[in-house]
Amino acid sequence: MGAEVEKCGVELSGIAASETHGEESPYFAGWKAYDEDPYDAVKNPSGVIQMGLAENQVSLDLIEEYLGQHPEASNWGIGKSSLREIALFQDYNGLKTFRQALASFMEQIRGKRVKFDPNRIVLTAGATAANELLTFILADPGEALLVPTPYYPGFDRDLRWRTGVKIVPVHGTSKNNFRITVEALENAYFEAESTNIKIKGLLITNPLNPLGATIERSVLEDILRFVSHKNIHLISDEIYSGSAFSSSEFTSIAEIVEAHNYKDSERVHIVYSLSKDLGLPGFRVGTVYSYNDKVVTSARRMSSFSLVSSQTQLLLAAMLSDIEFTERYIRINRERLRKRYESFVEGLRWAGIECLDGNAGLFCWMNLRPLMEETTREGELELWDSILNEVKVNVSPGCSCHCSEFGWFRVCFANMSQEVLGVALRRMKEFMERRKRKAQLFV
Repeated sequence: MGAEVEKCGVELSGIAASETHGEESPYFAGWKAYDEDPYDAVKNPSGVIQMGLAENQVSLDLIEEYLGQHPEASNWGIGKSSLREIALFQDYNGLKTFRQALASFMEQIRGKRVKFDPNRIVLTAGATAANELLTFILADPGEALLVPTPYYPGFDRDLRWRTGVKIVPVHGTSKNNFRITVEALENAYFEAESTNIKIKGLLITNPLNPLGATIERSVLEDILRFVSHKNIHLISDEIYSGSAFSSSEFTSIAEIVEAHNYKDSERVHIVYSLSKDLGLPGFRVGTVYSYNDKVVTSARRMSSFSLVSSQTQLLLAAMLSDIEFTERYIRINRERLRKRYESFVEGLRWAGIECLDGNAGLFCWMNLRPLMEETTREGELELWDSILNEVKVNVSPGCSCHCSEFGWFRVCFANMSQEVLGVALRRMKEFMERRKRKAQLFV
């Protein structure tokens, strides 16, 4: 046992002590439950199955195969370049070869319908750092960003905790599958302005949370007109773009900008990372791509707080520069995700659960309202607690995503094997049957 540390009354900073980090959310509580009792088919078959993490593991074997065939990539290129070039100081521009390779890959996953300038790429330690960095640049403490709901629970931390910037939710409805509408944007904007909250930007996620579907081109056109009319910024978080089941189904905001001959482009900023498309969240590689010179300059200065290691850049520069590999990876990854999605939706229906239709992403939005005794936040959390502790499956309740309607749950299907997914579905089916039998007793 280590030595006991004497407790004292020294206070921490307001930021450190603040609860704005959001870790009291059921979203993070579910992660903790999984960490304390993780499922293992042999060692812990009754453990918690993690379905609250939007992680792509379906194509990691392709990455492993590439690295096995190209040891020079994982060996940091030593032989072609010396250790000194890697180990010594690198400025915050990042390696030119990696920025060029990343720009090319970003073009590939968008069907080569747009071009990206490597000089506008600012490297960050993942999309989390990229979103926070842009928030620091675009808004002052007390000002706000519009964010359509339901949204990723981590945004409460990423956008607010250290920046002091507020989130103004733009509420959707299940009647139109929670899609963004200009009417909802206008309502949220004017409600904020009426309470003296200054809106500085709009953050959208494409494919859109929680539908797991791409945003239509016409809607992106409307969004660009909206931010132009309001004279605010647009952040397009395109993390899942390479996960679209078909590149033709995904429209990047970059396509809209080019189609408009770069009119209003200075208010458009793209966040992208390799966490979902390559399934490499542990590599912590994200980027800010902006058409605004001042934003690029400021972001590059601030990126010194979240740099990507030189060896990571060298490895990925080699991998992403191999066009034969990237084309094969993108094709197989999309096909595997599509098949996994279809099998999962079929499994949910077998279990008696309906979900919204999607065409991209790593998760589904399932409707469990028929199981709720009360359609309230308390009723939703009670159901979530039963699923987590009785069924031993971690899913994300809609309230943790600020969903305006109770009874919707986000469930991820790409962060486990097909076999483990089958176990989770059988557990859910058994739970549904128990709930139905219980309900019949009270009829």
